[in-house]
Order: sequence, then C-alpha cells, then structure tokens
Amino acid sequence: MTATPSEAPPLDRARFFAEADHLGGRALVDGWTAHVDRWLAGLFEAAVAGGEETGGEETGGGLALVAVGGYGRGELCPASDLDVLLLHAGGRDAGEVATRLWYPMWDEGQKVGHAVRTVRDALALASEDLDTATSLLEVRHLAGDPALTAELGQRARAAWAKRGRRWLARLAESVEARHARAGEVAFHLEPDLKAGRGGLRDVHALGWAGHAHQVLLDDDPGPLDRAYELLLAARVALHRRTGRATDVLTLQEQDGVAADLGPDLGFDGADELMARVAAAGRAIAWRSDETWYRVRSGLAGPGWARSRRDRHLAPGVVLRDGEVHLAADADPAGDPALALVAAAEAAGRGTRIDRDSLARLAAAAVPFPEPWPDRARAALVDLLRAGHDAVPVIEALDQLGIWCRVLPEWETVRSRPQRNAYHRFTVDRHLCECAANAAGLVHRVDRPDLLVLGALLHDIGKGRPGDHTEVGIELVTVIGARLGLAPADVDTLVAMVRHHLLLPDVATRRDLADAATIAAVAAAVGDVSTLRLLDALTEADSLATGPAAWGRWKAGLVAELVDRTAEALGGRPATGDRPAPFPTDEHRALLAAGQPVVRGAGDTLTVVAPDRPGLFSRVAGVLALHGLGVLSADATASEGGPHGPMALEHVRVQPSRAEPVDWGRVTADLERALAGRLAVQSRLAERARTYARRHAPPTTPPRLLVDNQASATATVVEVHAADSIGLLYRITRALAELDLDIRSAKVQTLGDAVVDAFYVRGADSAKITDPAHLDEIERAVLHALTDG
Repeated sequence: MTATPSEAPPLDRARFFAEADHLGGRALVDGWTAHVDRWLAGLFEAAVAGGEETGGEETGGGLALVAVGGYGRGELCPASDLDVLLLHAGGRDAGEVATRLWYPMWDEGQKVGHAVRTVRDALALASEDLDTATSLLEVRHLAGDPALTAELGQRARAAWAKRGRRWLARLAESVEARHARAGEVAFHLEPDLKAGRGGLRDVHALGWAGHAHQVLLDDDPGPLDRAYELLLAARVALHRRTGRATDVLTLQEQDGVAADLGPDLGFDGADELMARVAAAGRAIAWRSDETWYRVRSGLAGPGWARSRRDRHLAPGVVLRDGEVHLAADADPAGDPALALVAAAEAAGRGTRIDRDSLARLAAAAVPFPEPWPDRARAALVDLLRAGHDAVPVIEALDQLGIWCRVLPEWETVRSRPQRNAYHRFTVDRHLCECAANAAGLVHRVDRPDLLVLGALLHDIGKGRPGDHTEVGIELVTVIGARLGLAPADVDTLVAMVRHHLLLPDVATRRDLADAATIAAVAAAVGDVSTLRLLDALTEADSLATGPAAWGRWKAGLVAELVDRTAEALGGRPATGDRPAPFPTDEHRALLAAGQPVVRGAGDTLTVVAPDRPGLFSRVAGVLALHGLGVLSADATASEGGPHGPMALEHVRVQPSRAEPVDWGRVTADLERALAGRLAVQSRLAERARTYARRHAPPTTPPRLLVDNQASATATVVEVHAADSIGLLYRITRALAELDLDIRSAKVQTLGDAVVDAFYVRGADSAKITDPAHLDEIERAVLHALTDG
C-alpha cells in the first residue's frame, strides 16, 4: 500500500527519550540519530508518495534527502538542529516534495536547517563559503537516490582537497576568531562546550583540516577522542536538562549535569565534573594549538623558522628549525633533569619543545633523585623566570605527563576548578600565571628564585582535606627539601605559603593607621626581606586571580601597608607616599562649622549630618540604589554645634559602570534619605527584584568574625557573605539597631562574595567585650543577611 501525506510517521520524541532515560553521552546520541533517521526516511517516502497520488510525475527518482553538518556526522544531541538537503538531479521541480517534507518537521517542533539544491548548486555555494564547504565534508545519505548523495560527498571532498591550502588558511583564521568570541572551555566559569577554545568545534575543525592534509600525529587521536566524548556527554546532559539547544554550561546547571553524568562516568559533584571538563578542554586546546602551529608553518613555506644546522644550547639540548629538540645522543632515562633543561631553554627563547622530543621525555618515565641535583633546580628556576613564555611550555610537559613527575603534588591541583567569578583560572593554571607574573617583579626582592618558587607553590594545598594554607605548609616543607634548598630557604618558602594572604587581607579589611594593625603584620612577617617577597607575591597572585582582584585601590592599600610595616621592621619605607590621616584638616573644619554637608566628587562622598545611629546605613543604602559600591568608609564626630553633635562620613565608592558618577542625583537622594523622606529599604527591595541575577545559590552560609585584638580602640566585626544588592545597607542597619557606632569600614568584593570589616564601638564609645552583646551582634547581622 502506498503511503499518503496524512500517513507521515510521527517523531514520537517524548516516547523515545522516556525509553532512553537510562542512556547518556554517545549511546544516546547514536540512538537519537538513528531514530530521527528512520523518521525522516518515512517522511521522505510519504512526501514522494503524496506527489504521485495527487497526479504529479513520479518523483522518487532523482531525489535524495541528505544529512549535513553535525547531523551528517551522525551526532544529534537532544536539542540539535536538523541540517538537511533535498538534492535533485535537475529537470524537475522538487519544491512540492520539499513542502510536504519540511512542514511535518516543523509541526513536530524541530528546528530545521534546510535547502533544496542540485549537486552543482551545492558545490558552487561551497566553493565560496567556509561553513557550507565544511558541512558538505560530512554528508550522509538518509533516503532517496544514494547515487546523488555519493556524488555530492565525493565531489565536495575532492574540491576541498584541491583547494586545501586556501581552505586551511581560512579555517585557521576562523578558529582564532571563534576562540576570541567564546573564550576557553578550561577556564571559563560557564564554558561554551562547543565553540570555546578546547571545545567540540575544535575537534571538528581538525577533522575538516584532515580532509585537505594529514594534520594529526599518531598519538593525537586517542586523547582527542577521550576528551571529546566527555564534552559530548556533558552537552547531551545539558540539552536534556534544559530542553534547549544551549552549549554554555551555566553555573546553575552544573550540579544537575554532574548528578546526571556522575554514576556513569565515576565522579561525584559539580567540582569533579568541571575538573573533567577543564582537563578535556585543555587536552583538546593543546593538541589543536600544536596542530595549527604545524599547519601555519607548512603554509608559510619551507623557509619558515628554518635553520641550516643544529645550535647547541645545553648538554643534550639543541635548537633546530626554531624549536628546542633533544640531541640524538641525549639520554632522558639517564638524566631526569633534561626535561626541565629543555623546557627552560624553550621558554627562555619564546618557543616550544618539538613533539618527538616531548615523546622521548615522556617515555623516559624516571623519577627525580632526592634531593634534586643543582642543575635540575636551576633549570626549574630558569623556566619560571622566563615569565609568561613558560606557561605554554609547562602545559606541554603537563599534557604528556611529565610535569607531575617533576612535582607529584601537582596532581591534586591539576585542572581543579575554583567555580566562582573571582577566580579566572583553574588552580594549576593560576599557579603558573602567578609564577609568570612574579617573574616580572623579581627586581623588587632579594631572592628572585624564592619568589618564583613561592608563587608556583603558594596554593599547592588546594584540593586536599583541610585548610589549604596549612596543608600547603606541610607540602612545601617536603617539596623544598626535595628540591635541595637550604633549610633557611625552605623556611622562607613556608612563610610565603603561610602568609600569602596576609597583606591583601589586612590591607583591605583593617585600619592601616592603627598601630596595632602594623605591629601584628610586622610580628607575622619577621623581616624586611620576607616582606618584600610577600609584597611581590601579593601582586602576582592578585593579577593571576582575575580582573577584580587587583586595581589601583587595592594596590595603594597594600603599598601603604608594606610601607608602614617596613618602617616598623627597621627598614626604609618603600614609598613614603601615604594618604593624609583621617580626619584631615578639611574634615575638622567641616565639623567645626556644624552645618550639614552632602558632597560628592570623583570617587569620594563626604557627608556631615547630625550624629545618630543609622547614618552610615542610610548612606550605604542610597549608594546601592544608584549602583555604587563602597570600598572604604571612615567616620568621626564632634561634641556639639548649631545642630547638636555632628558626624562626618568619608566614603570611597566604586561605580558599577564606567561612566562618571552622577553626584547631583546621588546627593539629592541622600539629602532626602537623611531627612526621612526616602523609603530606602523598600526601594532597595524593588531594585533587587528588578536586577535579580541568575546565580546558583550560595554554597557556603554567611559567617561573622569578631576580633578584639586588631585595634586598641574598637571591635572589628568581619562579615563574610554572598554579594547582593543592598547587602551593606542591611548589615549596617542591623549594627545601628544595636546602637553601635561604626568608626570605619572596609569592603572587599571577591566575585560573588564580599568580606566587610567594621570598626565599631558601643554607646559608651568603648570596645564590645560582653559575650552576650557580641552574641546579639552576630544574631542581628546573620538575620539581616539571611532574611534580606
């Protein structure tokens, strides 16, 4: 019996996915692709039969339904588009068949990329358009005349190979452009699994390049395939969870995708998922980069980066064709230091180690002796001092398994995600970037070797149970001895790990004009030489963390802290350039005048108003209404005046946008708030609803720390919490309700989290020492955080 259009088979999508609930990754992709293949073959048969029954000419011959692109590759994810061509041999109008074919596809809710073409038309378009050309490299027959499909595939591949040099150059350009748009799979908080650098599309591009020329080396396919399958499985799970054709693995979906994939792939939780994703992205990115480097060198011609003979660099290491090679008589198995020597030579020249030499080094698989010979330690320091040119060389060693032989402790931090907006890199890449940054700061320290080693190892304790600093201290004690460092140098490395957060934390959370603050830092650091190392490490670490971790404000605070601490330690102040102490003469004059003042300029706001609890919270609330963050605040008060006791608030703000602050609007609203004519709390709640951001819920609860040792005159209340609109307003309002006087505040934003420190005194202008009072402060602040 002949099929009619009304008998076009249904897709039965819901039934398929219900029955395939136990499948994931490649198995689901294969099953869904086969299911869609059968459905489209049935649609094609019904569409052709419909034309015959309505009196049209026989349309079965000379027509073919062809899958192209990802569908042609046999790789349909749950929400993938269906890219198909209806090929015809010419001499007939295939439009009616196409209409009967496309409409049932649309009726099923499928997104279809479709066209009706002859083989000649398809090839003509592919001759000019890269996307079309690559899609035709992966044609697959679905229904109709198989000869048409075969002709298109054969001629498309032949045309690609014939113009191979041209297509390879354009493909290389498109890969670079895509990377610039989509970022890195390994390091983005929310990676694009398909388009990102190290994503699925990079493997597709290598496959397309292979149709023009053999581009992969013998040891590339295995690692590429394993990495690809992991990313494909994540993409499949993402499609199933969202029901959308999305390739960006957002923070809010990572836990769910991890739960879906964990049982089959043997891991538990989003952290491990993202570590696997990062490792896969790095494996693809490195082999992709290596391949395109070889392609570009081939396109540049035989004279590119060529030298006539080997140039001796070090025992067993030569420079050849612009790359570092192991000499023919080199013995990696007998000289474990050779890997580091070759790496240092490559990084020092801004080049790479050639693949055959890397393979020889990887095959040696010999452990380092303990302690290391001087040559090995010197080579490691030389490698790190090469700066950012060392990062790709270390990555090459890591991809071949060599780097973890150099530092076995590296395995735990390798590809470990940090999963917050504050940190740009995985832990291991962060350490490499930190060391690279430190290499540019060695002129500021007495021991450049210890600076770069400390930078490389300061977070080595992450990924293990316990506090990462305490764990890192234990590890570095062992590593330093293994490297053959003198005991005093090991102690210095340990001090760098122990105190690597000391300067930034104190600078951004404590009052630097308080003698107790400086005395505590000086006691912890011990000497000026270590202080200089920590100063440089702080900058290198912050720069490697992310754009929000280092700026003019933080740099100035750290410089002031280092300057004051160096002076306390008996050293010469580093800069001597310190801000005027608060309150300044100008501030005293404003207070003495006893008149209300609300004045904003640049990045500072000065407020003089009657002294009363809640003044700072009103200021913070109005600033939040205008999208202004608070970096720091200081307060002082007078005993009397025409309007009674007056308070002065000096606030440094941080705009959320690049535009200058509209102080006219801000001060007008602040005057209304101070006069009790602006509903700050309700307006903030409305703004929070309007600008609600899409975030995963906080993974750690808010906490409050009280320090009565940091200052001789005030209690320090330090609040750690997830960032949100009006957070500072809610905290300071809670403090005001307990009649606490905020003398100064420091606010630090760490991606999606904040650390706010407040110097407070009670109504009697003294520290808060009563345990019951301190308990009430904690109760009030935590309630404000969780109920806001």
